[in-house]
Order: sequence, then structure tokens, then C-alpha cells
Amino acid sequence: MTTSKPNDKPAADPAVRAELARLRDSIDNIDAAVVHMLAERFKCTQQVGHLKAQHELPPADPARESRQIERLRQLAESAKLDPAFAEKFLNFIISEVIRHHEQIAAQSSPADNHSSPAGNHSSPAGD
Repeated sequence: MTTSKPNDKPAADPAVRAELARLRDSIDNIDAAVVHMLAERFKCTQQVGHLKAQHELPPADPARESRQIERLRQLAESAKLDPAFAEKFLNFIISEVIRHHEQIAAQSSPADNHSSPAGNHSSPAGD
């Protein structure tokens, strides 16, 4: 007599399990690459934030943000990715960047503007 429950499904074929493992390994590698790329992007945007603070520029640049969103939507379309998803993703990144730029500006004083180093920062994404 078997003890399986009505909702139990048979174990997947070994070839199916192997293919799932292969695909999941690729997904894991892509996720790692995305994290590393975001980290590099945030390092650059941190430097942008310091430069803006040094020159008393606003943390947000709506015109640039609009151009970037449109550019990313076009890239998404050509890559067969939902442009609405790409826009949501970029908007999330931009909001984080602006938040970090605001923090940098709040921590920066006019006397400090000419003495802060330009190369030793880690930051969010955006610009």
C-alpha cells in the first residue's frame, strides 16, 4: 500500500532536475552580476552627489531623469523586456540616488566643499 497523499506529485525526472539546476545556476550568476553592476553604478552616483553638493547643485535633475527613463524604455523594448517594468525599476533606483544626494548635500557645508576627496565613495544608483 502506498502512503502518498492525493496532492503529492511524482518526483521530477532526473533530466528535468538537471535542467532546472542549470537554469537556476545561470539565474544566480546573473543576479550576482546585477548586484555588482548596481554597486558600480552607485559608486559613480555617489561621486555625482558629492560633486553636486560641492557646487550647490540640486540633488535631482528631472530633465536628465526623463531622458534616462525614455532611453531605458527603448532599451527594454529592443531587449524584449516590458518597458513599464524597466521604468519602474529605474524610478526606484533614481529615488534612491536622489535620497543619497540629499543626504550628501545635508552633510556638506560650504567650507567643506573644496576639501572633500573625489575618489573614495560608495553610493546608490541614479545620477
